[in-house]
This record gives sequence, structure tokens and C-alpha cells, in this order.
Amino acid sequence: MSLSPVSPPVNGPVGPLERGLAVLRELTRLAAHEGWTTVRPGDLVRGTGLARSVVDRVLGTLEQLGYVTLDGRDIGLSVRLMELGNAYLAASGLPAALGPFAQRLADGLDESVSVAVPDGDGVRFVVQMTRRRTMSLAFRIGDLLPAERCSPGALFAAEWSASGWAAWRARRAEDPLGTSFPAVSPRHRRASGGDFEAHVKEAARDGWAADDQLIEPGLVAVSVPVRDASGRIACAVNVVSHTSRHDVDSLRAAVLGPLGAEVPAMEAALAARRACPAAERVGGAPGGAPTALGEDPARMAKRELGAGFLQSLARGLAVLRALGGVEGAGQGETATAGGGRGGGMTLSAVAEATGLARATARRSLLTLVELGYVEADGRAFRPLPRVLELGYAPLAELGFTDIAQPHMRELVRTVHESASLAVLDGGDIRYIARVPTVRIMSVNITIGTRFPAYATSMGRVLLAGLDADARAARLAGVRPRPLTRHTVTDVPELVRVVERAAQEGHALVDQELEEGLRSLAVPVRDARGRVVAALNVATHAGRGTAESARRELLPALRATAARIEADLATASAHHALGAGERVGT
Repeated sequence: MSLSPVSPPVNGPVGPLERGLAVLRELTRLAAHEGWTTVRPGDLVRGTGLARSVVDRVLGTLEQLGYVTLDGRDIGLSVRLMELGNAYLAASGLPAALGPFAQRLADGLDESVSVAVPDGDGVRFVVQMTRRRTMSLAFRIGDLLPAERCSPGALFAAEWSASGWAAWRARRAEDPLGTSFPAVSPRHRRASGGDFEAHVKEAARDGWAADDQLIEPGLVAVSVPVRDASGRIACAVNVVSHTSRHDVDSLRAAVLGPLGAEVPAMEAALAARRACPAAERVGGAPGGAPTALGEDPARMAKRELGAGFLQSLARGLAVLRALGGVEGAGQGETATAGGGRGGGMTLSAVAEATGLARATARRSLLTLVELGYVEADGRAFRPLPRVLELGYAPLAELGFTDIAQPHMRELVRTVHESASLAVLDGGDIRYIARVPTVRIMSVNITIGTRFPAYATSMGRVLLAGLDADARAARLAGVRPRPLTRHTVTDVPELVRVVERAAQEGHALVDQELEEGLRSLAVPVRDARGRVVAALNVATHAGRGTAESARRELLPALRATAARIEADLATASAHHALGAGERVGT
């Protein structure tokens, strides 16, 4: 993907930003693609060629921003890093505009359907509706494939310029087996470039392209282009199957008709989405309130944290986030780019959204353009698909419990009591995650354990989270039995207890499930505000009074739930959560 020519940065590249992005890329490669369970600073030093002192400062800054986790010497990607990829997805409008069509096609065809965009001489997935089978598609949102090994690539290559073809040939000469694309297995032998060029000519002639086991044996796919208002290909819709269900000819016969019928509506939806002002496009997307004009969070952090905090890195990443329209929604002007490719943000809008001086915002933007993360088109700046290489694919795989557990571990370290997460399952609660504490006497519960909802703090919080009619119907069917001498068994009293939990936003149960066991729970809500789980801390009743437990534990519980909710909102902003426990569906 070629970049519009821009003037070089006034004061040269913003070094800390470039170095910070290099560290994030290497961390993604090691942790996600190479499968390293432990990544340490020395690994990043070797992978990036940066000095250890530089890597340490970059990691310290990224930890302050919430983009990496540091546990002793171990380094991991944090869910909040997905903010950067979400900025591209929000600005592109593709998941919001085309996701419903992809879901409808997947349901109707009973096959996996994806949406892919061009990224240099590769293809990157931005929407994925997967049929869950024994043999199913394993690509993730953000994964990059070589153009010559997938059907969307042939469609995109039909619009490559001479320089685009030259870049593809140079990459093939340097990496003939495709080892630089970790999402796919390398080839066993060099393939002829002429085969791909012939495939591209066929795709340009036919208006569709097929993949007959190019990526791996057994996988077949058919793709059609979706064009923007200028007639250029904006993306491709891809239907994938397995040779146990279709060969490439039968798949083509089955899907080309339905795909062709949907494309005009998809193109109209994409055009309408890109014509929306940023404020309407973003709506309630996570990311926080717009930064007040003149307020530079990086400067304040620098004053607080000192020389170890890389202000230029923090500012550059703030600029990248702002290009998604989240921080800038309603704050500044947008610019409609030429060629019908949708609006971007002007320099003034970016400066206003981030609280940066225009000159500072401009330096960051030009560095991001130079590094291939942002496109400049006239006065407009837009994020490019390459942003998704910054940890998005592995983080998009995380399920609900994967997201919650790091925060639960921190809660346990803070309060020195066991923490659990549960969902409502009929008349019971079912434990889906747990972090125990180490004590001579502690609460021993395993994943999958069920307890009656009426006698547990998490159950009462979950019942309180139902709407009034559903709550009344659920409680009307309860037949409480005394599990201890403290258990509330009177249904009208139980109704009052649950209503109080709804009003107060928490529930405390003192020895009603088991003698000596006290627990305190708060709700965990999804991005739409629905209660999808409950988080609790369980302790022995002999360690203090019920009120002292409430006073000492409730603030930490609420803070942990808020952090889980923030990560859930970030992770599910443009697609469903990854594999694992499904909640709130």
C-alpha cells in the first residue's frame, strides 16, 4: 500500500516513538507468534538491537500507559494495547458496516466468512465470523497473510502499481518460503511467481478469486471485492470451507450467488458509514472522555515519573489512538479525503483531541506516516491496517476469563483473600475463574463448582442484575432450603435482600452457604452495561466483622471490577470475545 508523499519531519524522526513500536512488534512476535511463554528484557534487546537501557525505558513507559504487563522480569501484552488496533478499525468503518452482512452470510451459507483488507503486499483480516467445527478457520483479526497465498490477495494485486509489484518481487526474492508471515506455515519449496500473476489476471477478468488449498491442504476459499465510492477495492469478502465439505468448484457454485447479491448493499453501507461524522461513528466506544484542550497527559506523566518516562512515545501513541475518532469525537474538524476513501482527521483536529501543540502532533503524525502506520491524504490523516500488527491478533483471541484473571490475581495480592468469578446458570451460580490465596485455612472451590444462587453473594448480585420482570420470575420459582442456621429461606425476605443488592451495587453473605464462610460480591458489566458475571472475595468469618469486611474489601473489589469492565469494553469494541467462557450472549 503506497503512502502519499509527505515532507520529512521538521526535527527528524521521533526516536522514542519508533523504538517503542519496535519493542511492541518484537514482543508480539515472541509472545504470540513464536509461542514463548516468557519474554524478558534481554530477549527484546536481542530482537530489536536496542540498548538495554532504552528497552527498559520503553517498557516502563508502556507499562505506565497500560499496554504491557511487567511481572518481575516477565513481560506480557495487555488488553489495553488493543486501543491502537481499535483506532484503525473504528476509522475504517469496516467492522461496523460489514460485520452484520458477514454474520448473515455465515449463517446462511453455514461457512466461515471474513473481511480482509490490503496491507502492502499482504492481506490482513478485519472481520471474522467463524463456524466452529473440528476443522475450522484459525485466522484471527489482525493476522497478515502473503497476497500470493490467499484469494483476497489476487483481487488486491489487480490494483497494484508498478512499485507495488516491485516490492512484492523484492520480498519474494528475500523470503522465498514466506517465513516472515507467522500466521501461516512456511512453504517447503520456492513457488513460481508467474502462477500468482496469472491468478491475478484471472481475478481481474472474472471479478472474483478462489483459493484452492494455497494456504494449507484442505482449505478452499472464494472472495469477491467490495468497492468504495471511487470504484477502487476497499476490502474483500471471503468464504472459507474445507475439502471435506466442498471442492473449490462446488464452493464457488454455492457462494458466488449469495455473495454477489449482498455486495451492493455492503458497498452502500460502507459508503454511508464513512460519510458519518466521527462523533456519530464512535458513539459510546470505549476510550475515555476527550482530552481537554491544552491538557497533555504525557507532560503530566513526565513531571510525575521523571526521566524514565518517554514523553514522545506516549504522545505518539496518543496521536494514533485519536485517529480512531474516539478521543477526537466532536472535538475538532475532520477532513473528507479524496477518492471516496472516507474521512480522516486534520492536524488541527488531532492536536485538539490530544491536547498537544500542532508542531508536536505533526512530528508524531509524520513519523507514523514514515513507519507505515498512518496515511496522509491531502489534509487528512488516517490509520492504516498495519496498526493491527501491534499485538491485536493474539489479544483478540482472549476470552472472558483470560481477560479477568490478571486483574483477579492483582486483587488477591492486594486483599490476601481468594477471589472468584461466576455466572448465573439456571437457579445456580457456576464458577468460571478463581484465584486462591495461600493460607493454612482457605476456601477450596474449583472451576465448574455450582451453588444455589439464593444463598451466595455472587448469586444475589447476578439476580439483582436481571431486569425487574426477569428477577421477579426467577425469585418466584426459588424454593430456598436452610443450608446453615443463617440462610435466608423466606422468599419475601430474599426478594428484599436481592433488591437491596441491586440498589447498593454489591451483596454480602455471612455464613448462609456454609458456617464460617463470608463472601462479598460486585457485578461485572459488559460494554452495554449488562451484568454478565459476578466477582467476589471469600474469607473466613473469624477474621473480623461483616462490616469490617465490607469496609476493607469493597473498594478493592469495585476497582477490580471496573478494570475488568474496561478491558472487556476494549476487547469487544469491534468483535466478539475470543474462545473460552461465553458470557452475556
